[in-house]
Amino acid sequence: MEKPDRGSLMELDYAFEMATSNIRFGPGVTRETGADLSEWGARRVMVVTDPYVASLAPVATVLESLNDHHVAFSLFDRVRVEPSDGSFREAIGYARQGDFDAFVAVGGGSAIDTAKAANLYSTYPPADFLDYVNPPIGKGLPVPGPLKPLIAVPTTAGTGSETTGVAIFDYSPLHAKTGIAHRRLKPTLGILDPENTRTMPPEVAASTGLDVLSHAVESYTAIPFQCRPRPAKPVLRPAYQGSNPISDVWSLEALRLVAGYLPRAVEDPSDDEARSKMLLASSYAGVGFGNAGVHLPHGMSYPVSGMVRDFKPHGYPVDHPLVPHGISVILNAPSVFRFTASACPERHLTAAGVLGADIRGVKPEDAGRVLSDRITSFMERLRVPNGLSALGYSREDIPALVEGTLPQHRVTKLSPRPAEKDDLAILFEQALVAW
Repeated sequence: MEKPDRGSLMELDYAFEMATSNIRFGPGVTRETGADLSEWGARRVMVVTDPYVASLAPVATVLESLNDHHVAFSLFDRVRVEPSDGSFREAIGYARQGDFDAFVAVGGGSAIDTAKAANLYSTYPPADFLDYVNPPIGKGLPVPGPLKPLIAVPTTAGTGSETTGVAIFDYSPLHAKTGIAHRRLKPTLGILDPENTRTMPPEVAASTGLDVLSHAVESYTAIPFQCRPRPAKPVLRPAYQGSNPISDVWSLEALRLVAGYLPRAVEDPSDDEARSKMLLASSYAGVGFGNAGVHLPHGMSYPVSGMVRDFKPHGYPVDHPLVPHGISVILNAPSVFRFTASACPERHLTAAGVLGADIRGVKPEDAGRVLSDRITSFMERLRVPNGLSALGYSREDIPALVEGTLPQHRVTKLSPRPAEKDDLAILFEQALVAW
């Protein structure tokens, strides 16, 4: 891909930085959580989870381990699935009052992201809540210094949040998602325990697994790191840097695992091998996109989630309207990759081939169609909602969806092909029906 012409006065970056959490994988490793915190000298730990996961075995195992190693803790079980600024503030308030010196998050990306925010805002309280939030909604101030230890124990195989320095939430005043992004937000340790995904309903496995798929394709097709503006100093180099030789390795391996194991993990929850491989795929994709970034499917997904009216998905124990993150992302993906393929057709074809498409003899101009068709085949097999219209959206909603996408500069600017307002409107229209 050629470097874009961004003006002679703008220097382009010459470096990328690989950063990720420590990862421990193995059946039963959740039982080691207390030992780690004890060795780190933790006196009082905030355990962060949601009301549903709080009643399941993974949380019980963590609490038992903390007790066994004489680590004091307090359980915060009020995480909102698809967190909001309000639910973040509630967790932050709890953290500030508790005098905690470490955190443990148990659950999906919602719990892990909430713990990241609670850690940051209680350790370095800002003058205003939006100070750390990504621009243009917030100021995007960098994290001032090291945070307290955070152990992330995922119970879903999708977000990869145990590896990333990103915390996403719904910003209620704008009815759109935004987030906080900095390398120092990354958990200290991610505990990947295949036993913890046994409680995941098939619908959750499908949504989170398709999120893995889109993470990997988006990070692999993002603009190259050397096409991004050079920061004034290293600390300002963004967590999402653009595709690079190291993130490419992780993204492609995540796609290979998705192709081989996602349908199995959804269709047979007792398939231990498939669940284990998808847990690894989630972290692999997290390492990839946590350093390269994602682009249009995620940028477009944020207003889809934020503007939900009355859609409630099967398999999710929630009492409020909700579009699961993986669904809001994947429904936009086919139209996006048909649009972006002209910028780097060889990468789109490589991704399609790794996902199982026959790319022999495919012309570059057909790369987007082949990749999109392959992704759609996964969506159809896993029985996700058939397009944005199945979530309650119509053509009348497209202007608002576009307006909700425009502020997502952190991700949309990583698209290999720039998308203007009119382009986004067309992409949303094409996403109304998937097949």
